Amino acid sequence: MNICVYCGSRAPKDEEMRAMAIQLGSEIANNNWNLVYGGAKIGMMGLVADACLAGGAEVTGVIPTALKRVEVAHPGITQMHETQDMHTRKALMESISDAFVVLPGGFGTMDEFFEILTWRQLGFHQKKIVLVNINGYYDGLIEFTNRAQNEDFIRPICKLLFHEVKNVQECLNVLKTVH
Repeated sequence: MNICVYCGSRAPKDEEMRAMAIQLGSEIANNNWNLVYGGAKIGMMGLVADACLAGGAEVTGVIPTALKRVEVAHPGITQMHETQDMHTRKALMESISDAFVVLPGGFGTMDEFFEILTWRQLGFHQKKIVLVNINGYYDGLIEFTNRAQNEDFIRPICKLLFHEVKNVQECLNVLKTVH
């Protein structure tokens, strides 16, 4: 199974978040799954990828040419796909992944989350999406989702398009239900 992980190309100040990224990478490997991610060797991305590699998992990176130098492409991964732009990157990541995990990150992580979530809402895929809300990082996003539902911008059923979890174990529990 190929698990796509969306996360920051920067490392957070919160040590628990860093440890969680490493734990997730290790668990992906322990479950004999493979990682699909943004291809960088830095930040949260690098932590997840290095932990997967250390555990013997295959790691596939997908990086646009324009970001190859900026995000410092990881030289030690199993396979690297270089794309012409972000749209192609996200489409390729979706096509080769069986499930998606969203760790803490910034605007890029949110862009990836909302696009894959919208694609699921529109029926373009039925793959699991797991939002890891460690230490309340995504509480504001959950509040936004509730407000959007209350204002009737999204249907109540749309909240079932993704799973909010608090830690890696809960994330693994969801991923183990992927068929």
